[in-house]
Amino acid sequence: MSKQDKINEIKEKIDKSKFYGPKEALEILKTLDTSKFDETLDLSIQLGIDPKKSDQQIKLFTIPPNPLEKKIKILTICNGEYVKKAEAAGSDYVGSEEIISKILDEKWLDYDLVIAIPELMPKVGKLGQVLGPKGMMPSPKMGTVTTDVEKAIKDARSGRIELQNDKMGLVNFAFAKKSFDIDKILDNLYHSLDSLNKAKPHSSKGNYLKRISISSTMGPGFKIDLNILREDLKKYNGAVA
Repeated sequence: MSKQDKINEIKEKIDKSKFYGPKEALEILKTLDTSKFDETLDLSIQLGIDPKKSDQQIKLFTIPPNPLEKKIKILTICNGEYVKKAEAAGSDYVGSEEIISKILDEKWLDYDLVIAIPELMPKVGKLGQVLGPKGMMPSPKMGTVTTDVEKAIKDARSGRIELQNDKMGLVNFAFAKKSFDIDKILDNLYHSLDSLNKAKPHSSKGNYLKRISISSTMGPGFKIDLNILREDLKKYNGAVA
């Protein structure tokens, strides 16, 4: 199919003025021939928070029921007994002071996730200037500052999803693969949104989930009907209760 044919197909199947139910949007998305690879499905959520307030920051991770199986490189900053545990768990790089020096001196960034033990965080804190802008600074809220390095590495390999707002109060993340069965996609969708709902700051008033859109890596975005979504989430919570 030519590029123009793909554009025409999208125009025929999507009403840009319409708000879709999650299942309807995903069913259409799966039929669109937008790439030759297995695209990720992405959520963009406008939250009802004040991103300037420290007590309204969203920062957490969740493990979806159907992992995305991302291939990532993991760096574990640890010492002592934790070194062998991290190596056995499959961390790509393991080290302590020498790794910290390498990152500072060489601006070394050949990894996707950094895990650190609490004992070394005073030294790891120096890496904020390098890791901070890349969003890779270890954090207790994200489960990457921990003494259970084995679990943290396993969670990372299981396709953990990180949920964190930006300066505009938006949360953007991949939650499934386009090749997944529709039920698995919906399961991941509701699981992610349920995790996000549970993290609603107490000081956040009014509507928390204000606007949501679903898209694929190369595909168009679908505006989601929040009324339908809320009913779906009620059913999901009732099913998993």
